[in-house]
Amino acid sequence: MTEFSQLGLSAPTLQAVADTGYTVATPIQAEAIPIALAGRDVLGIAQTGTGKTAAFTLPMIDRLAAGRSKARMPRSLVIAPTRELADQVALSFEKYSKGQKLTWALLIGGVSFGDQETKLDRGVDVLIATPGRLLDHFERGKLLLTGVQIMVVDEADRMLDMGFIPDIERIFKLTPPKKQTLFFSATMPPEITRLTKQFLNDPVRIEVAKPATTAETISQHIIRIPAADPAVKRLALRAVITAEEIKNAIVFCNRKSDVDIVAKSLKKHGLDAAPIHGDLDQQTRMRTLEAFRRGELRLLVASDVAARGLDIPDVSHVLNYDVPHHADDYVHRIGRTGRAGKSGRSVMIVSPADGRSLDKVLKLIGKAPDELKLDVDWSEAKERADTRPRRPERRGRSERSYGRPASETSVAAMEPLQAKPAPEAKEEPPAAPREPRPQAETRHRSEPRPEAQPRSENRPRHESRPRHEAKPRADAKPASDDLGPNVKGFGADVPAFLARAIPVSAED
Repeated sequence: MTEFSQLGLSAPTLQAVADTGYTVATPIQAEAIPIALAGRDVLGIAQTGTGKTAAFTLPMIDRLAAGRSKARMPRSLVIAPTRELADQVALSFEKYSKGQKLTWALLIGGVSFGDQETKLDRGVDVLIATPGRLLDHFERGKLLLTGVQIMVVDEADRMLDMGFIPDIERIFKLTPPKKQTLFFSATMPPEITRLTKQFLNDPVRIEVAKPATTAETISQHIIRIPAADPAVKRLALRAVITAEEIKNAIVFCNRKSDVDIVAKSLKKHGLDAAPIHGDLDQQTRMRTLEAFRRGELRLLVASDVAARGLDIPDVSHVLNYDVPHHADDYVHRIGRTGRAGKSGRSVMIVSPADGRSLDKVLKLIGKAPDELKLDVDWSEAKERADTRPRRPERRGRSERSYGRPASETSVAAMEPLQAKPAPEAKEEPPAAPREPRPQAETRHRSEPRPEAQPRSENRPRHESRPRHEAKPRADAKPASDDLGPNVKGFGADVPAFLARAIPVSAED
């Protein structure tokens, strides 16, 4: 166990850390801070919730405070994949730099350029940004990165997932080659490894935990429900919230549409809940997160946009309304609780349709979570789910419902199609029968023009007519049979609409 006072940090920084209530450093902080203070590049591999933000923020503050600022040119750059994570880094910097004369700017999308440009014009020591907005300001000519001395890339594997690697490469090339780089990632896929080899200078590799593993401080549980119906899942979620001693919790859904539905359902039943996902505007997302951080909001219903990197202290529970499709997402979701050595609790709702996704999660974490039993009468909810109209099981083209719910009319319409005899052609005496043209005057388009060349003797037998050509060509290829008057292959079962006489107008 290492205390912050043993890591070589300055007195003002140690005082700022003490004011937050922390005295003991996490493993990633204990190993990364002394190396970063020495000016070495760091390659940190640690799962979410291990304190990576402080591991690069604290030494960066000390190094910047000891140097001199250049006019209007940032000396440090922090790149984060999401707006929420960048905002969290800005809050950490503001908290730990208290008492230091350092300025910073947060460059994220969803807010106006005006305030950000005002800060850039005044000059800042630290830029905290998402890749897209940073490059937007650069292309507008509002900032230069040639004075960057320290560059931090946080959640690099998340950058890869979101397609930001080309932007990161471009940003690296806009900064000086001689700089300190602090690079953090939960996993090391090949593309991230290539990036570190290209841009890091003899980094010290720090790996404090096996990637994609759950923290020992989190007790994991599952609840099995009898049906996958959304109403049954929402009933189970409310029962969990009632049964558990929840101080505050994050509820994770796989789809953004479900986030809104679940949050609305919880509020309808008198529970304090609010949604957060990528379709909400940035101001709403920031207000919701801030209310949750301050304890004014008890339940935060979120999509995976909030699953990584958010350092929200003292989250007592993580509730998985859906089993995640990707097992790694389960690790990142429950990593929102049990942080910094504190205990946490996670509960996942499992329906009969979640077998494959659950197997992936169990294989990744290497253990089976404890199963909880709820005091809920499932019979009424299951009966309601069973009687709800559903899409019929697909067994062939004749039984497709095309997304329509089953009903009396649709069920009848989905009976297997039976072969029906063709309706007999009715003899309707024409009012003014048109005399058919003589055969000589009626020429099908597949028949030859008078000037066409005669059929070659070596033409294939199945082509009984020469090709219709605008101009005769000696090297013309035979055309395929286009079902002229002598149609073959139908036998005696010619549909009535083909057997009916079709009048031909003079324009034809």
